Amino acid sequence: MPRSRPPLTLSFHSFDSNAGFKQLVDERAVERVRELDERGRARGLKMMKPQSDVLVRIGTEHDNEGKVSKNGYGVLHLPWLAQQHPEWPEMIRREAAEIRAAIREAHGVGLKYVIWAGMGGSAEDKVFQQAAGLLKGIRLYVLDSTDPAKARAILDHIQKTDKQPLSKALRKCLVVGMAMGMTSYEPVVNLEKLDGLYRKLKIPNQSNFIYMTLPGSILDQFASKRGFRRVPLQPDGGNTTAGRHSGPLTRGSLYPLALSGCDLDAWMGATALSEAEVGSALQLAGFLDANVRAGRDKLTLFVPDGWKDGSVWTKQDFEESLGKSAELGLKVAIQEKLRLANYWPPKEARQDRCFLVVNVAGEKNPGEAKVAALRRAGYPLAVLKLSGEAAVARYMQFIHYAVFGLGYLWKMNFVTQPSVELYKKITSRIHQQAEKRGGIDQTADWRRIAGSALRMKWRGGLTLNFEPLKQLGLLRDGDLEIENGNAAAVYAAVLQRLVCEGRVGFGELTFFGDSRYDKPGKLVRKALDAAADRVFRSRLKMPADVYEGPAMNHSYHEMIIGHGGGFSTIVLSDGQETLKRLEYRPDYHRAQWLATVMALLERGRAVAPLTIRDLSEDSRLTLGEFFAEVAKRLPRRRG
Repeated sequence: MPRSRPPLTLSFHSFDSNAGFKQLVDERAVERVRELDERGRARGLKMMKPQSDVLVRIGTEHDNEGKVSKNGYGVLHLPWLAQQHPEWPEMIRREAAEIRAAIREAHGVGLKYVIWAGMGGSAEDKVFQQAAGLLKGIRLYVLDSTDPAKARAILDHIQKTDKQPLSKALRKCLVVGMAMGMTSYEPVVNLEKLDGLYRKLKIPNQSNFIYMTLPGSILDQFASKRGFRRVPLQPDGGNTTAGRHSGPLTRGSLYPLALSGCDLDAWMGATALSEAEVGSALQLAGFLDANVRAGRDKLTLFVPDGWKDGSVWTKQDFEESLGKSAELGLKVAIQEKLRLANYWPPKEARQDRCFLVVNVAGEKNPGEAKVAALRRAGYPLAVLKLSGEAAVARYMQFIHYAVFGLGYLWKMNFVTQPSVELYKKITSRIHQQAEKRGGIDQTADWRRIAGSALRMKWRGGLTLNFEPLKQLGLLRDGDLEIENGNAAAVYAAVLQRLVCEGRVGFGELTFFGDSRYDKPGKLVRKALDAAADRVFRSRLKMPADVYEGPAMNHSYHEMIIGHGGGFSTIVLSDGQETLKRLEYRPDYHRAQWLATVMALLERGRAVAPLTIRDLSEDSRLTLGEFFAEVAKRLPRRRG
């Protein structure tokens, strides 16, 4: 009989010595963390003392007195516990069946739609599952923004799909609010609006709303008052996972799969990595550690076509977990085309990339010819191959072990998110001021930043704001007069200077608007993708993030603020819509845009707020033309 291939293998090219892996093995990092975690769960948090063990310092949350307030090792111990609890798959299947039965009993219809209201880690695993084709039989919508356009686009799609009025279609819908942090407010905004819509349409909704969060969180306080049913986050009843660690084994990941009829036994079983598979994950951690220490801190990730929309999950896991240090950090470049012309040659001192290629049996994998070209050229490359059932679950847990390994090697807490909390805090302050003063335009912060005299208009209603760069001392005398005050020329000149000075190593283009469901927003995203290629990848030979805010803030803001090195352009439409039927205004969304700018500014990160008139075709063309003009003014970096 032919020998079956192992479900996971890892190989390296142009990489020999792996000191980090040797350290992880010699110091028994995984064995020790399992022993520590078992003692902590058995005897309580008091026995976990940060001063006594680096594992306590990197995997737990601490109070103001430095004592452990939360064990964050659920990301590792849930798979261990799943092996001890073979009844878990049936328990989750039963709970999913009860949800379906409750909706049918209340409304006489079956469950057809799921609206998942959550941000960052509470949403990206669902995006991954959907991209990989795992969610069938239901239509799942990720509501990860306070932009009214996203809520409107989702409701429009439900009504169009169902071919019935919302008063009938929403009876078939499950609304899930999820927040893995105490202070996440966005799900509250969306749940409040959706609850109001159900009430307006006179639809009893106790069977249609559930929520998952930490006891006492903002979401818990809101939803409990509304009478929504709270679902425990974890199958073991614990709260030991951070948001980005909720996949693959919290109910946040398991419920969509169960409602889709996926094989939960296979899914949970795939998370129980073998000793060899855990060893491979630690080898990847050592590979990344060695490259980061050698200055190659841009991990360029290539995944199968069917996984591309889920690659943000990987980026988030690494960057939000490990983006806290100015000295050590890993920028993950995703959704790029594999073009050797966009990389510095392997022996060039400026070559700052390493590569991870993921191949999955049965999927359309990255082109072998181009991957072979990477190998022949001598770039540091890791190739991960996956096969068998539930490859997504196996991959998720594999990446978690790699993140843990890096956290251990860098002595860095990988479960907290201080920079994300900074942005949330600023948003809350701005929003409170706006409510008191009659609108965000009346707040001091808006007038100081968004109303600055250093705004430079470009044609077609585009405006670039140089106030933050001025405050950071990144503008020179005469910069604003370049080409008679041409905003594209000024942007290009400042960017080029910061690159030459070594202060910028990647770009960031974030659109504060819906780019997932709303057609105009999708086209804005397309324009920004083209800008990333033209300006950063092609001309400057550096990676660029293109994503949607504020989801980006929860997904990988830790890296942008903590490790730095980015040039951020934060895009907002002046013509944001109001969803009248929900009385949903964009006030909080605009506050998040401003808070993002201010958080970057507070941490000394280069940021240029950019606004466009609206999302019309003319405005989108103007946006594309602006970055085309920027690219023309940047000398092509050759190597």
